Amino acid sequence: MKINAVINDLVLVYLDRKPAFYARINDISPDVKKGWRQVELQVLTIPPQNMVWILEEDHLKGEEFTMGGQPVRLAVIPPKPGPQGEAPDPGKGKVIPLRKT
Repeated sequence: MKINAVINDLVLVYLDRKPAFYARINDISPDVKKGWRQVELQVLTIPPQNMVWILEEDHLKGEEFTMGGQPVRLAVIPPKPGPQGEAPDPGKGKVIPLRKT
């Protein structure tokens, strides 16, 4: 089963079938071409970089495509399960106090 990438997902971008970089999906909006989407990615580099790729729906499901003849694929990084096996709630974080030593 392929996971459809959605806004706020973390993805691993493969270039030439090799892992290249991580990115977060900031936005997905319809493109002027029917069946295509404008996908805003925040590439997790220092400093972070924003880019917009125009992709088909299948590309958001992990289908391989090409850019300039080079194979590209997005793989969704699923959230790490919590202690009972459920996905963590983004609104509930563990607060760890800082102590002076």
